[in-house]
Amino acid sequence: MPALIPTEHYATIRWLGVVPDRAASLKAMPREALTLTYAGPEEEDHGGLTRPSCSRVLSQYPRDTEIRNTRQLCVMSAEELAVIAAGIDVAALDPGYMGATMVIEGIADFTYVPPSSRLQAESGATIVVDMENRPCMLPARGIEADMPGHGKAVKNAAKGRRGVTAWVEREGVLRIGEKLRLHIPDQRPWAPGMI
Repeated sequence: MPALIPTEHYATIRWLGVVPDRAASLKAMPREALTLTYAGPEEEDHGGLTRPSCSRVLSQYPRDTEIRNTRQLCVMSAEELAVIAAGIDVAALDPGYMGATMVIEGIADFTYVPPSSRLQAESGATIVVDMENRPCMLPARGIEADMPGHGKAVKNAAKGRRGVTAWVEREGVLRIGEKLRLHIPDQRPWAPGMI
């Protein structure tokens, strides 16, 4: 029996990008298409099969411990990005400032899709949702430099709206305008003490 349920929730890819050098800046550069390999999107500095652990997993590992890379992509929704823009009082927010790899439109409450969900293109290219991508202050620097007075509010505005981290399960190419189907795990919500 399949463990993942194909839903009737579809998204359209509205923006693609890569962070070429995260030591220099979190800002992502736009692309028309992304080639996904098992190590992540080509040209993406967050790519690789493994990565040094970061603040997301400090409860499990000392910083810079080599671990499996489940943070190859940062996927955000256009709907949530619009709410972030309103929260920092700008008409629109370039997803590059947020270090986004992909912006999709069409799945409500996207930041909270269940971990282990899949987004699958018609071509078969598939990414797996790892977890919510928590807001940080790194986007604030670029926003503040280009739009003085607006960057400091981004961490609070992005809380619960920063999208998800994800990794490549099946290689392929993703293009702007392409449709993705959401597949979710076939399991009830965790309820400790039920058994």
